[in-house]
Amino acid sequence: MTSFCASAARRRDIDALELYASAIETSDYVAALAPLVRRAVPEIGRLLDVGAGGGQLGAALRDPALPWTAIEPSATLRARLGRLARPPPVIAAGWQAADVPARGHDTVLAATMPAFFEQPETFLARCLAWARRRVVWVVPAHSGPRGLCFAGCLPSEWHREDETRGIDIVMQGLAPSSRPHHIAFADWTFSAIVPDLDELAFYLADRLGWAARDPRRADLKRHLVVQARPDAAGARLDIARKSAVLVWGSR
Repeated sequence: MTSFCASAARRRDIDALELYASAIETSDYVAALAPLVRRAVPEIGRLLDVGAGGGQLGAALRDPALPWTAIEPSATLRARLGRLARPPPVIAAGWQAADVPARGHDTVLAATMPAFFEQPETFLARCLAWARRRVVWVVPAHSGPRGLCFAGCLPSEWHREDETRGIDIVMQGLAPSSRPHHIAFADWTFSAIVPDLDELAFYLADRLGWAARDPRRADLKRHLVVQARPDAAGARLDIARKSAVLVWGSR
């Protein structure tokens, strides 16, 4: 078994964004959400994917005959987008700074963006300005933590995150006149294949701000081991999730 000391030496290699994007690859996220979006928006048209991440949902929704553009500020995730079979042109900027023509895309997609919770009205206005027809947001709708990746595997007294449903925060932050025209929900499972549970335990403990000799570090590792299922590539950790698809504009 890999020692805690050896894992500690490697723990800085974990990139939180890459960790999440890799888990989306092994989850049923796209299988659950893409049909829900397509039922609400049968014709995607020209797609702008804001905060595209690894591009999994955008790639599933895009019209192969039309352009698909991604906005992604993370170099890690831009590299992942570039490895897609048919990668989109990528705007390397955040949503506030992205230079995108007004009304240049039929559908503007944004999934699991911090802006949903921090500046929902401002972000919605920006998305609507870019869209010819409709805006689609995919928002967390489960009761549980939303911030630290894998916090859903941990007791709440360890992560101490706000567990208010993301959709409730979004709806409270929108004016009545800004409410979406359509809302639908889908259950899915965040399933991550973890090659080294020691390494993940060290990463999570560091993110939680625990000291190197905090006895909870060993408890955390044991907690993950109990929850994990064997996988050919390591161990699988599953977390139940629910997302809401919010749509503004005409079909």
